[in-house]
Amino acid sequence: MLLLQHISYTHPDKELLFSNLNLSVATKDKMALIGNNGAGKSVLLKIMAGKLMPSSGKVITEAAPYYIPQLMGQYNGITIGEALQVQDKIQALQAIMAGDTSEENFTRLNDGWTIEERCTEALEYWQLPGMALDTPLALLSGGQKTKVFLAGIMIHQPEFVLLDEPSNHLDDAARQLLYNFIQHYTGTLLVVSHDRYLLNLLDSVCELSKKGLTLYGGNYAFYEEQKRIGMQALLNDVQASEKALRKAKEKERETMERQQKLDARGKKKQEKAGVPTIMMNTLRNSAEKSTAKSKQVHAEKKEGLQTQLQQLRDELPEADKMKFNFDNAALHKGKELLTATGINYQYGEQCVWPQPLSIQLISGDRVALKGGNGSGKTTLIKLILGQLQAATGKLVQHINGSVYIDQDYSLLHYHLSVYQQAQQFNHTGLQEHEIKIRLNRFLFGKDFWDRPCSALSGGERMRLTLCCLAILNKAPDMIVLDEPTNNLDLQNIDILTQAISDYQGTLLVVSHDQYFLEQLQLNKEIRL
Repeated sequence: MLLLQHISYTHPDKELLFSNLNLSVATKDKMALIGNNGAGKSVLLKIMAGKLMPSSGKVITEAAPYYIPQLMGQYNGITIGEALQVQDKIQALQAIMAGDTSEENFTRLNDGWTIEERCTEALEYWQLPGMALDTPLALLSGGQKTKVFLAGIMIHQPEFVLLDEPSNHLDDAARQLLYNFIQHYTGTLLVVSHDRYLLNLLDSVCELSKKGLTLYGGNYAFYEEQKRIGMQALLNDVQASEKALRKAKEKERETMERQQKLDARGKKKQEKAGVPTIMMNTLRNSAEKSTAKSKQVHAEKKEGLQTQLQQLRDELPEADKMKFNFDNAALHKGKELLTATGINYQYGEQCVWPQPLSIQLISGDRVALKGGNGSGKTTLIKLILGQLQAATGKLVQHINGSVYIDQDYSLLHYHLSVYQQAQQFNHTGLQEHEIKIRLNRFLFGKDFWDRPCSALSGGERMRLTLCCLAILNKAPDMIVLDEPTNNLDLQNIDILTQAISDYQGTLLVVSHDQYFLEQLQLNKEIRL
């Protein structure tokens, strides 16, 4: 169905993204394409879709795939009908129904006599009932735009579909529709995603990395197991290299000590035997050359082992280093942080919730805040954090410090450099070198320190946010996570999950990523 041959891509600024990629996607394959942020997954998908030309190599495909991009702002200037690629047929049908029976209209319509019914049915299935085809895409939310393009699959029935992060902006109900579609779709499917539930519905996983494309013949759970086995082998190699290096150092020391003893003993014998000075000098020079040669042999062996060890260590994951290491002394387990009785909020005369809310938050609670798009989750967060005042009911809170982390990591000030941003959280008087040590721990080396926060990727913004909280040191009573994984790859989701797992305060999480929620071991749920 699709064949990539020696595909390379270089950015307009001459930076090489990837090179010599080869891949075969057979008919009816359901394949995941994964990789870290910046690896080039979206670019590769665009090349497969024919939206972007590779710098070199060839794409061979039987038919143009139906492609759903991750970012859709470029479509804001068109209507739903144009996005669905049905506008021409709709216009031809309407012209014919109005009496214009020209050959041109019949050619444009072809066999699309039921096109309006198919559009209505597809939009209803994807939770867009009554949505007019002339509605501008600019008026729709991110999730609604995704649903429009997903509806196009039902309308056109393509044999090959490319999906780039399709679940990113979907709520729980829409995600379930997407999962059902993937399970029952009978064509060829290639999906870029960090949604583990979605990835486990696919038959194979293809990883894009600096090494190229690596294919794993199973779903994401199979891929994780293979990576775990590989990581254990890597750890064994690291331990073996460390042991070999220690032995090499011991052998070098023993050899040098033995050589020194032999030289000293030989010198004493020569002096007792009355060997002439000129001969003594000759023997001494010979001994020194022998010692120097021995040192060089051992130094080369050590250098080789050290290089090998460093290469192995460079492959180890960095997630374990990225912890908050909060001082939790100020947290009091069981403290009542918030009590809300019969609260609601109004926009104009309209109440946000059909029924007033009553909730209680206790220190140490780990809470999932759930609800569909537009259910008022963000409004409730702002009420809890004191950014809005309830129109009805009573809300009493005793929250001593809170941190709000959203999908854009807007906690950061984008006009500041990375170092300046870290310094904003330095309330304990850390020295400059101590700040930089912490930045290094979160993978911000000296090349990053003067870089503006606005130039960071989603994963880098997440890591800088975690670094800032680690510098803060003092644990806040509450951390609120509002769709924090939307723009993260799988590696960075793992980093965030591990960092937040040790936090002992109250956690309030909004996410449609069920796997992420399970990993955080939440014990309460607020459903709107």
